[in-house]
Amino acid sequence: MSPPRLGRLAPFLLLPFFGPLTAAEEPARAPTPEALVTTPAERDARLGWWRDARFGMFVHWGVYSTLAGSWQGQAYGGYSEHIQRALKIPIPIYLKEVAGGFQPSKFDPDAWIRLAKESGMGYFIITAKHHDGFSMYDSKVSPNTVVKATPYARDPMLGLRDACRREGLKFGFYYSHAFDWGEENGPGNDWDYRNPGGDLLLGGAQWWQKDPAFLLKARRYVDEKAIPQLLELIHTYHPDILWFDTPHKLPPEENLRILAAVRRADPNVVINGRIVAAVLKGFALTDYESTTDKPAEFPPNAGDWEGIPTTNESYGYNQNDLSHKTPAHFIRLLAKAAARGGNILMNVGPRGDGSIDPPDVAILEGIGRWWQVNGSSIRGTTRTPLPVQAWGESTRKGNRLYLHVFQWPRDRKLAVGGLKTPITRAWLLAAPEESLPVEGHTISVPATAPDAVDSVIAVECAGEPVADAHRLLVTNVGTDTLRTLDARLEGGLRYGSGKSTTAWVMNWTKKTDALAWPVRAEKPATYEATLIYDAPAPVKATLVEGDAGKEKTRDQSGAGGVYAVTGGDWKIEKTVRTGSNVREPLGRISLDAAPTEIRIETLSITGGELFRPVALELTPVNAQ
Repeated sequence: MSPPRLGRLAPFLLLPFFGPLTAAEEPARAPTPEALVTTPAERDARLGWWRDARFGMFVHWGVYSTLAGSWQGQAYGGYSEHIQRALKIPIPIYLKEVAGGFQPSKFDPDAWIRLAKESGMGYFIITAKHHDGFSMYDSKVSPNTVVKATPYARDPMLGLRDACRREGLKFGFYYSHAFDWGEENGPGNDWDYRNPGGDLLLGGAQWWQKDPAFLLKARRYVDEKAIPQLLELIHTYHPDILWFDTPHKLPPEENLRILAAVRRADPNVVINGRIVAAVLKGFALTDYESTTDKPAEFPPNAGDWEGIPTTNESYGYNQNDLSHKTPAHFIRLLAKAAARGGNILMNVGPRGDGSIDPPDVAILEGIGRWWQVNGSSIRGTTRTPLPVQAWGESTRKGNRLYLHVFQWPRDRKLAVGGLKTPITRAWLLAAPEESLPVEGHTISVPATAPDAVDSVIAVECAGEPVADAHRLLVTNVGTDTLRTLDARLEGGLRYGSGKSTTAWVMNWTKKTDALAWPVRAEKPATYEATLIYDAPAPVKATLVEGDAGKEKTRDQSGAGGVYAVTGGDWKIEKTVRTGSNVREPLGRISLDAAPTEIRIETLSITGGELFRPVALELTPVNAQ
């Protein structure tokens, strides 16, 4: 879950922060945001390897992995790492029967890291402590550790760190810094399942001031567990990156105290955006933004960012979840992320015995086969200057573009839409010695794609690649899907987070709201047009299961109204139909071979919002 922007800070946040503190002083002061800002040069130095890698492995592995998503005959279909809270397993029972049964006899750190490397991953992050409060390393701060409280009685993190060093991967930890479920009478105990941080008054300012007891409890947890354990991790394992989560579960000043302690302990460690808001009152405090969990698409992001998919729908191992995605899903997700200047941190959840689940191995090996040929089109690339293409995506490395072709042109003519710089050479990464014929900005390709998922064509340009923003509409690759996450927004519209259920544009509440795609048809053409959108019915606020407990939703007034889709000299008016994934046929539209805009505009709004558009599909009529 992405962190909210933080509201007005507690008054004592304004206390001065003069640099390194003694161990005795460490818990007492809260820094100002200004004190935690590092220079752009310092941030660039930290992030150099991370930007280059583009692809990493995320591992959720803990004593909960032995349960595999079930407890006493009851199957749990959600995130298996949350089973302790979800099924309310008492702490003593969790420690005795769950931790007491953790014996990963098949754990092989070298095999894990080799699999990650062969899949193309450049960094590796594993859960040192998740929300259950159990430490998967040899912590001196808590008795509830893999060394002290399990029959395994060894520290698996040392082996993983050393394997990463041998294989050339960067190494780091996920650390749940905001709360625990699992220390009975401990500083982070939250055993009433309320998880009050951020949930008592969703969207309200300074909720923590309404609960002084929680404020003291949070301070104790940070002083006695979170900061000491993070210092252990830094000084013992020297991680390259630390990955935090759920900052809305702590008052902002506690998040800032943790951030300050980490920065002082190791100024070079990379820190993700889920320890505080990535930008607080104009101050860049963290190194990059961790965007949505389980993304399907990506909205624009001008900075450094990372998407966090997982192989099925759980992050920890859950034998009840058989919804594994294909290697193709992740290969195309990699291309989409790199095209937009982002990374993919792909999660797997090993079994309790230490082995990687066979479906996960198959996914990773499938990605690895593609990466062996095409990895240079991801590793070390930057965001593309090109608009999204009808046939796929593109990435850049200096004067070279990599064309990720998802839909192979039927007539063997691949047009590079928007590119103005001359092309000097083009070739398939699968056949690097053979140049492809080029005429202008159109490449002649073989009749058959070398890779049905993503065939990559390298294009060397005569200079810095320059492009215009108009998306080229072609008729030789089938349906062209114009995603609203790629559109230009007007008025108060906002992009959704990009999950399969939120890959839409939202906040459509005003008559002035509109979105537009600048387009240019390659030649005059007619298309069957279909608009896809969500239009929710009215609902009352309720408590729902969040990523770490029940959280309150807001009232929704529902969607409704009349909209228009326009382009060139045509205009289509439609009334919103309530539903999810509504597919609205718009009929046939024609476009000339000239730059124009396809727009969705507001005619009237009869609900709390107009709707949440997802995509406009354009299927050529009588295409050759």
